[in-house]
Amino acid sequence: MTTRRRFLHTSLFSSAAMLAEKKLLAGTGKSYPVMKNEPVVISTWDFGVAANTEAWKTLSAGGRALDAVEAGVKIPEADPTNQSIGYGGLPDRDGRVTLDACIMDEHYNCGAVMCLEHIMHPIAVARLVMEKTPHVVLVGDGALQFAIANGFTKQNLLTPESEKAWKEWLKTSKYQPEINIENRLYKKENDPMPGGPENHDTIGMIALDAAGNLSGACTTSGMAFKMHGRVGDSPIIGAGLYVDNEVGAATSTGVGEEVIRIVGSHLVVELMRQGLSPENACKEAVQRIISRGPERAKKVQVGFLALNKKGEYGAYALQKGFTYSVKSNKEEKVYKGKCVW
Repeated sequence: MTTRRRFLHTSLFSSAAMLAEKKLLAGTGKSYPVMKNEPVVISTWDFGVAANTEAWKTLSAGGRALDAVEAGVKIPEADPTNQSIGYGGLPDRDGRVTLDACIMDEHYNCGAVMCLEHIMHPIAVARLVMEKTPHVVLVGDGALQFAIANGFTKQNLLTPESEKAWKEWLKTSKYQPEINIENRLYKKENDPMPGGPENHDTIGMIALDAAGNLSGACTTSGMAFKMHGRVGDSPIIGAGLYVDNEVGAATSTGVGEEVIRIVGSHLVVELMRQGLSPENACKEAVQRIISRGPERAKKVQVGFLALNKKGEYGAYALQKGFTYSVKSNKEEKVYKGKCVW
């Protein structure tokens, strides 16, 4: 009897433990084992190092990936020396700094703001759009009104340096996207690359937390000297960012028009769903851009960055010069992305 009682007790305990180790995916009826992952955060470009460091404070403490990516991208948003993101970003052709951002969590919740002015942290406003409204996107004056109603204060985001660059640009008013304008790693190594005055770029960040959940964020001031009201891929869910917690997540950087044409980040995630590695999925998306417009593709830069559910990551770009930053318990490094040309 004693042996039988022990057997029953052990069996019941084991069954309960097995049930506790599974989670029910809301709305799908499917159950998946709870994953105990090594946290990792990846972001576009070498200025992602500082952003990753901030995100890691949350991840290393067992926090949620969503909180990590929001905190991380706030660093370049507030950096006046980075003229492609947030405060100090180069203005549009009318001298107005307009910001775009989006955020997405593990439950397919997402929020975005487009053409937002006067707010230091558009990513925080995007998160509030996700959490406090029935909408996904707010734009322009409506986004600003919403931000102010939720406690944000208006600020002048046009720094003297960016204003000077804009006035210099007005002498010719030539609008020409440049390749790899924000790449300090390559500059330090004196590696020759195409480029010119700082014209465009983005920080896209993806994180996997210890609970095995993914989230992502993307924020930018867009192309310098663009037409007022222009919006690129960065705040568009599926273009500049996409997160599917069953598969992986992806983000992009570069000339957004080319990314929008192929709904790039969603494409990368779907390719990973089909079994491609993050790097190969990014490579296939780059090839898709080339096939849709080979002549355009030779003149611009686009880079994709992806992270799958296993914590594996990879990147690929059109042109030489794209870099991405990685931080985990095992490494903190800036990588040169592979490329076509």
